[in-house]
Amino acid sequence: MTRRIALSVLSLVLALLVLAVVPLGISITARENDSFREETAARARTVASAAEEHLSDHRSDADAREQLDAAAARGDCAQVYDAHGTLLYATPCPTGALPPGAPAEVLRTGKPQSAQRDDRLTLAVPIGDTVPPSGALVYSRSTDGLDEQLLAIWGWLSLCALGALGAGVLVAVRLARWVSRPLVDLDETAARLGEGRLDARATVTRGPPEVRRLATTFNTMASRTENLMHGHRAVIADVSHQLRTPLTALRLRLDLLAADADPETAQELGGAQDEIARLSRLVDGLLAVARAENSVPRQVAVRLDAVVADRIAAWEPVAEERGVRLATQGPAGLTALLTSGDLEQVLDNLFANALDAVPTGGRIVVRAVPDPKQGEVLLSVVDDGPGMDEAARERAFRRFDTGRASGTGLGLAIVHRLVTANGGRAALEPTPGGGLTVRLWLLAAPVASRSERRERRDRRDRPND
Repeated sequence: MTRRIALSVLSLVLALLVLAVVPLGISITARENDSFREETAARARTVASAAEEHLSDHRSDADAREQLDAAAARGDCAQVYDAHGTLLYATPCPTGALPPGAPAEVLRTGKPQSAQRDDRLTLAVPIGDTVPPSGALVYSRSTDGLDEQLLAIWGWLSLCALGALGAGVLVAVRLARWVSRPLVDLDETAARLGEGRLDARATVTRGPPEVRRLATTFNTMASRTENLMHGHRAVIADVSHQLRTPLTALRLRLDLLAADADPETAQELGGAQDEIARLSRLVDGLLAVARAENSVPRQVAVRLDAVVADRIAAWEPVAEERGVRLATQGPAGLTALLTSGDLEQVLDNLFANALDAVPTGGRIVVRAVPDPKQGEVLLSVVDDGPGMDEAARERAFRRFDTGRASGTGLGLAIVHRLVTANGGRAALEPTPGGGLTVRLWLLAAPVASRSERRERRDRRDRPND
């Protein structure tokens, strides 16, 4: 943003300078050219007047010679012709400085002529007011001084423009920083808040009034979010404590009663214990959903193959007891951005649901496939159980929605909340040939550079002091 604002201001300043300096330079150049031409014409008229006294009035030519000497001293060239085109007087001039045909044209028409070529301005003027005139004067003046003066004028204009541009650069940079720095600070603060640092606050003492108001509003929102999060966490902790304690006490009392009860009563108490166990699982599921909805993810790079292998090892005894095979497929080394512990909880819920649904002799396969174009990793849990119909799949991620008499209907809801909280997506699809496939699209972790991998390896291999 700083660069864009600075470039925009500099472009505006540069456009204003061009629109101001170039027309001013052109105007000054035209004025100096006109002034040079008028001054040359005035000098020519002075010499012509002195020559007219000699040619028309037959006076002494001393005044005319004096004016010609003054013109020669200034470096100008002058030639005086009589009415017949005969050269009477001339100053020393460079070869080719005076056009040869100018006097004849002036004597014929009685009108002044002018020409500018190379580095000289030449004027041919009639001597006297009669037609035909009593003579002609060709006066030539070098434009070297004019060119030097114009070059100096354009140089000063360029220096002034560069100075103004430098001042514009300074103002543009300071203005851009004044506007952008509070926004950058606000962006960094929002990122820290999104990472779970609920005490992050933006600075409200810098920048334009609108940005300061935005920072104040953001801080108010952050404070309310922090209070809500702390309140939710407190409620979750209180509910966890208040519900688990009486349920545990009730289960212990039922165990004591069942130990001394007759068979019929013991059977009834066993049913009550099953309901208490189901209620405990329901409370645990509700607390897990609440934590998933109210937690702020702090994502780290998670090795999928390592976590999958760990959870398969943990569920292998249960799967063997039920006659179900657990397997994994996919390349090693895939990593995803997830909150620590979330993937374990997701896989636990998926394995628990699949093991309840897959019959003896069935199979559960976990597959991981990278998708570099989307920057994701596709993790699939495929089983060959009875599966779900389309209507059941559409509502499976809702709370308490279960197609079985047992279960709480919270497992897939927990999976959906945890995956979406980490920026991923979840979907249910039928397995070809029968069964259910749970697909999880997870954000792929950025690939570490070779130097970063080497540094981590050296840090891991370095012995502890």
